Amino acid sequence: MSYELIALMMFSTMMLLLLTGQRIYGAIGFVAVASALLLWGDGGSELGFSAAMKLMKWYPLLTLPMFIFMGYMLSESGIADDLYRMFHVWFGPVRGGLAVGTIGLMVVVSAMNGLSVAGMAIGASIALPELLRRGYDKIMVTGVIQAGSSLGILVPPSVVLVLYGMIARQPIGQLWLAGAVPGLVMAGLFVIYILIRCALQPKLGPVLPKEERQVSWGEKMRLLQAGILPFLIFLSMTGLFVMGYTSLVESSAVGAVAATLAALVKGRLTFKVLHTTVEKTLGISAMFMWIILAALCFGAVFDGLGAVKAIEHLFIDKLGLGPWEIIIMMQISFILMGMFLDDTAMLVIVAPLYVPLVGALGFDLIWYGVLYTITCQIAYMTPPFGYNLFLMRAMAPPEVTLGDIYRSIIPFVIVMVLAMVLLMVFPEMALWLPNKVYGL
Repeated sequence: MSYELIALMMFSTMMLLLLTGQRIYGAIGFVAVASALLLWGDGGSELGFSAAMKLMKWYPLLTLPMFIFMGYMLSESGIADDLYRMFHVWFGPVRGGLAVGTIGLMVVVSAMNGLSVAGMAIGASIALPELLRRGYDKIMVTGVIQAGSSLGILVPPSVVLVLYGMIARQPIGQLWLAGAVPGLVMAGLFVIYILIRCALQPKLGPVLPKEERQVSWGEKMRLLQAGILPFLIFLSMTGLFVMGYTSLVESSAVGAVAATLAALVKGRLTFKVLHTTVEKTLGISAMFMWIILAALCFGAVFDGLGAVKAIEHLFIDKLGLGPWEIIIMMQISFILMGMFLDDTAMLVIVAPLYVPLVGALGFDLIWYGVLYTITCQIAYMTPPFGYNLFLMRAMAPPEVTLGDIYRSIIPFVIVMVLAMVLLMVFPEMALWLPNKVYGL
């Protein structure tokens, strides 16, 4: 049996197990270890052990629990509620203003957390009930929250970009900076769409009642203070890292400590908040570690089979595809996998195969990391099994049906595809800022 056929059987077996509802790390790890034992006998068991040791020695992995802790601390302590009140007052007098404010909230939450799940939880629990109570169209606002939450894996400090940097051996600082401009551009495109749609159909996003709009400038300026703490946290964490004063791990620790101090200053650092934050941080961190462990083992077996070279030979020599055709095929495969898997699983399964090929084709791996992340955002929101769709259904009130959720994301997916095309046509969208800061 050829190595190409073995690699294909491994991949198809893994996908079959995932479709049966098995846990991601269990399916990936089982296929990896079983294949290693069948191919190399007892010596194959060393692959799993070596992967575990590599994970334990992976110092940058300490950043994950730190960033996750920071995000949940800010969420559980109610600082996100203060932010939404600020956006509510400032944008309420505009048609669709509360939806625009929700996008603003999501951008700030993304800059504090780096995970789309946290953004979804905050948007569904804080913004969605308020938007529905104000008479906003349920289909539009459901799409707003899903689209806004997806910014969490693009705007720094993106946890997905940290994982990509580890797997692709690329500098995390450059990846963070590369995601900043495309993330803000995408948020801007969302805002433009909302404003145009609500201008054409005012019933979708009514303005606040007159009595609620009569807020003094002094009160408005006071509410702006809600954004000071998140800005200082983001600046202390990302700014110190970009300027070279702290390492990546030290930067994540600064963010976690700063978020805890912010909760303390606000008088909200209770035992319940701390307990919930630590509990959720432990659960998410353990999930990431198991998935990465299984993926490292799977990648080691694939590498031993020469699967990367086989895929390169298939695309370039046998199919005769050009570099851009291969890139487009890769992105389509991510969108298809996104119907069944989350972004982390997609990354750890195919990155060991795709990243070397992208480099061999002459593309910048920093740019590709951002392109991959945008594709994950699209995959997250693509029916019938997009990950975000079911998260939204679980968090939304009963009057928001699954059909509403499916319809809500169509225009926002189109906007995301536009952003992806812009990034492919103008790579400097992602590369300008890291090149500027690092003098490349």
